[in-house]
Amino acid sequence: MRITVLAGGVGGARFVRGVREEVRRNRPGASVDVIVNTGDDWWLAGLRITPDLDSMLYTLSGQNDEERGWGRVGESERVSAELRAYGVTPEWFTLGDLDLGTHIARTAWLRQGLSPSEVVRRLQERWELGVTLHPASDQEVDTHVVVSDPGALDGTGERELHFQEWWTRHRAGIPALRFHQHGLHHAIPSVGALGALLDADVVLVAPSNPVVSIGTILSIPGMAQAVAASPGTIVGVSPIIAGAAVRGMADQCLSAIGVATDAAAVARHYGARSRVVRQATGARGLLDAWLVGEEDADAADGLQSEGIETRAVPLWMRDLDTAADLARDALDLAVELRSRP
Repeated sequence: MRITVLAGGVGGARFVRGVREEVRRNRPGASVDVIVNTGDDWWLAGLRITPDLDSMLYTLSGQNDEERGWGRVGESERVSAELRAYGVTPEWFTLGDLDLGTHIARTAWLRQGLSPSEVVRRLQERWELGVTLHPASDQEVDTHVVVSDPGALDGTGERELHFQEWWTRHRAGIPALRFHQHGLHHAIPSVGALGALLDADVVLVAPSNPVVSIGTILSIPGMAQAVAASPGTIVGVSPIIAGAAVRGMADQCLSAIGVATDAAAVARHYGARSRVVRQATGARGLLDAWLVGEEDADAADGLQSEGIETRAVPLWMRDLDTAADLARDALDLAVELRSRP
């Protein structure tokens, strides 16, 4: 079985760790490829920072700081303090010293002419991850957030922040009017991402932010079409439980695009692969099946009638075992659907 996961953020990394564990325990011979969001990436102090790819790398290698939920365990921040003292980096974004080692290595390889995919391959060679990571695109598609600014000098009444400033500094506290991925129209899916989709038996959509993680992956020209064309059965996992985001600030992002913070609403936003055709891209909807929390079991009948096979299961990933159980539920549902005539 070849499993491909679309993921981003800390929640996505924990879900992928659960998928890896389920494969180790119960599905010998299965492979796991992960297409990782690159919209959170940015340049800082001359270094290319890739938060979602690094979260995935550190979580799967056991190097992540579980207490903070981000960065490296045993981290120090002496270099970051020096950079702030020189005014090179902002006070609200801290780079750990060990983390800086990763950023320096990545940037050095990029400046040597390696593609982001080649850099990711080199980075993951250091540890036995048990999965293969692929950046969603080798082109830069950094996400920016448009917010209201009555004092804007250009008279638009708006200004644009890099996603990291909006998310990390302001904690998504400034209402977003819309999201803008710079360079999107010049981007294409990475070769690894396309291969993982077109050879998949199962495609899992992690419980990552539907707008700035999964939404950014799907917005890369050609990506939504490749997902829809995948021979794999597509099972998504809701990032919303009982009307609240499992992690992060997905509710603010969903509000900006007019989608309710609700498990069924997110499923309808993704759409049924069998029924929905998106006029803007010609791509079909995303989902064959959808897992909701037991708290949202009453959503199942409505989604079933709309062409999305829906099951209510425990969604909380409290530890490795519960994350593996969630992955098992998603994979079992995919196998069940694939066995139907």
